[in-house]
Amino acid sequence: MSNRRSAVALIMAALLAGACACTSSEAGTNGKNGTKAPDAQVRITPVDGTAKARPDQGITVAAEGGKLDQVSVVSGNKPVPGAFNADHTQWKTTWTLKPGAAYAVNASGKSPEGKAVSATSKFTAQKATQTFSISDVTPMPGEKVGVGMPIIVTFDKAIANRAYVEKALEVKSDKNDVGAWHWISDQQVVYRTQKYWQPHQNITFTAHMAGVRGLKGVYGTQDVTKSFKIGASNITVANSKTHYMKVNHDGTVKKFPISTGMGTTREYTTASGIHLTKEKATMVHMVSPGRKKGDPGYYSEDIPLAVRISDRGEYIHESPGQFYALGHSNISHGCVRTSPTGARWFYNIAQRGDPVNVTGTDRKLEPGNGWTFWNQSWTSWVKGSALH
Repeated sequence: MSNRRSAVALIMAALLAGACACTSSEAGTNGKNGTKAPDAQVRITPVDGTAKARPDQGITVAAEGGKLDQVSVVSGNKPVPGAFNADHTQWKTTWTLKPGAAYAVNASGKSPEGKAVSATSKFTAQKATQTFSISDVTPMPGEKVGVGMPIIVTFDKAIANRAYVEKALEVKSDKNDVGAWHWISDQQVVYRTQKYWQPHQNITFTAHMAGVRGLKGVYGTQDVTKSFKIGASNITVANSKTHYMKVNHDGTVKKFPISTGMGTTREYTTASGIHLTKEKATMVHMVSPGRKKGDPGYYSEDIPLAVRISDRGEYIHESPGQFYALGHSNISHGCVRTSPTGARWFYNIAQRGDPVNVTGTDRKLEPGNGWTFWNQSWTSWVKGSALH
């Protein structure tokens, strides 16, 4: 009997020793029948020693039976951003993990009785065998643009997981303008503000693509950051019925006589709607669309001080003669002609992304004929987001 009692005592001692081997706080009682409260613990995912952690799942630190105090994550001596939930029972990385990178996590917390608990984890994110990337961002880095300028992001592969990718796109403005993303296609997404950008401010776009799973088995590997500036507020209304355009330049309004499309054919009718300026040149050679030399309506001429407002040949430019029509009648081939004085002034202030609202014609600006995004209501625009 004494031998059996000794064996049981040894087994119980071993079990008690094993129960105290994990990293946790010292348990107290929960006040119910005097039973022992569970130990507080900190759990880190991915666990220590993981060699192929999925980059898109990030890092999660959770406190069980207590709260977190501090979480520190580094990769290559650089801090990794993250945030606690409201009650400090969980912490998550803000962005996904860089494929193939090594990470070190240190976390600490406390039990309800104030006992300290901590945990660590060192692991490596899985390498990406197939990748996608951003092939183009508009506007250009450092460019000064107009208040209607969109941010256009183009990918080198079709994106299946649009919500994952969109969630990783971040836009910051000095004046905290509100905007949303809208998917134009599987390879292109566009950011537009709810109202025009406020003028004279800095914009920073960051795509936190490293570790984002764009489609099955295909990951982004590199973050992209581009900064640009919003310049003066140049907002133009060109009225084909009154034959005048008004330009509001940072609160200073100027009015110039114009002549819009003659309207004999669709291509010779200026499209009504909100255009955005796209480029400008001191001289542009223009040729009649769909006509050859000798055909009725054929033209081939050099046009000065031309600012493009659509992809199908609409410009605001200096009238090549026929000044009698300015302010009186519409005789152009679809462009908005104005006086030499008006053309020079408009050309000098024009930036990419300046809104030009043409009114009074029976042709509506077609989607995709330039940067036509401002012709959608905000409600319609937001529906194109993968997160709404």
